[in-house]
Amino acid sequence: MADRNLKLLLAYDGTAYAGWQRQKGAPTVQGVLEEKLAAMTGHAVTLHGAGRTDAGVHALGMVANFHTEATIPVDGLRRGMNSMLADDIRVLAVEEVGPDFHARFSATGKAYCYRLTFEATVLPTERLYRARFPGPGDFDRMAACLPYLIGEHDFSSFEATGSRDPEQAGGRGAVRRIEVATLRQDRENGARGQLLIAGNGFLRHMVRNIVGTLVEVGQGRRTPEEFGQLLAARDRTQAGPTAPPHGLLLQEVFYGERTLSR
Repeated sequence: MADRNLKLLLAYDGTAYAGWQRQKGAPTVQGVLEEKLAAMTGHAVTLHGAGRTDAGVHALGMVANFHTEATIPVDGLRRGMNSMLADDIRVLAVEEVGPDFHARFSATGKAYCYRLTFEATVLPTERLYRARFPGPGDFDRMAACLPYLIGEHDFSSFEATGSRDPEQAGGRGAVRRIEVATLRQDRENGARGQLLIAGNGFLRHMVRNIVGTLVEVGQGRRTPEEFGQLLAARDRTQAGPTAPPHGLLLQEVFYGERTLSR
């Protein structure tokens, strides 16, 4: 039988999982999906994800792929997987792709959304999907920081400590290109807002560290100009704290020539 390369478009609520990546002794999104795929295809499956989301982080547009000789039609696989999965993971689409496609290495960019609020109290229906910070917070001051992020920069100041070996030769190090960074304040509730950020790649905890630092600007603890100076500093200790994971959502993964500027 011919080997097939199947691409999955996935959405999940990360609340109950210890992140995307398979781990011993902890439920993960990858682990659950591989278990169900093995049951459907009749063989062990290695699922390649476009990235690794942390515990508590959500996704609307995670992409993954795996190889199989099973002849199950793509829509039958989607429906069968969703019938076996818990409601907090959904397979949105299945597509047969070329043998060289790899969810991670073929990706040309990603878009993330971070939802936050400066409210004194978060509604129960919001608590798992919007991070609360002590208020008040000034969204205009935070938005004034965003132009500093646009373009290609070394984002060491916003990289999780120990996320990679900085002495390792080759690769792109901590350099990434950000093409979109917008902050939208809720019109009905001015204490709420969301950051949309898209680029050709992200370091571990990069978005959450950016948000934690933006919040300090919004609280008046540092200026937008000081935020801009952080990029040149290349020093994680000078940036703000890591924002909570549950405000973060992987919105979309980009492939090919698709533009991120939208």
